[in-house]
Amino acid sequence: MPDRAAGALTLVIGGARSGKSAHAERLVSACPAPWSYIATAQAYDEEMRQRIALHRSRRGDGWTTIEAPLDLAGAIEALPDGQPVLIDCLTLWLTNHMLADHDVEAECRRLADVLSRPRGPWFVVSNEIGQGIVPDNALARRFRDAAGRLNQDVAAVAGTVLLMVAGLPLKVK
Repeated sequence: MPDRAAGALTLVIGGARSGKSAHAERLVSACPAPWSYIATAQAYDEEMRQRIALHRSRRGDGWTTIEAPLDLAGAIEALPDGQPVLIDCLTLWLTNHMLADHDVEAECRRLADVLSRPRGPWFVVSNEIGQGIVPDNALARRFRDAAGRLNQDVAAVAGTVLLMVAGLPLKVK
């Protein structure tokens, strides 16, 4: 399905609880270890701490976790050549930048540039949020629009795009 070769980027996208992360973990673990997991989540409350713990519990030996809630591009650039990596997830990373009132467009351009030059089998998880209703407030609409643009930019440079629906991967590209 996805290209596991060095220098290949796969985007795994879908709705909440569609199976994106678990599927991406399986794809990465099909590559030779060691694997890197770049986490963008920040545990601001107990519910988020539990979600992070669940993700960690699925990964066994062979995984190195790198926390990059803001400098995702820098964390990716620091990876050794050929390193299989799972980046989870772009929409949490985008949220972190929006809440910090950073220049979202500049950060997204920087990230898309780094992702356009994969130096190993790289797998990126993101949420598809544009298929719902139009949000009722300006911040939510700004987030939806920024996430949609970011997903388009990453999909454009990815060799493979998988859409997760009810735990099933559908190859889009």
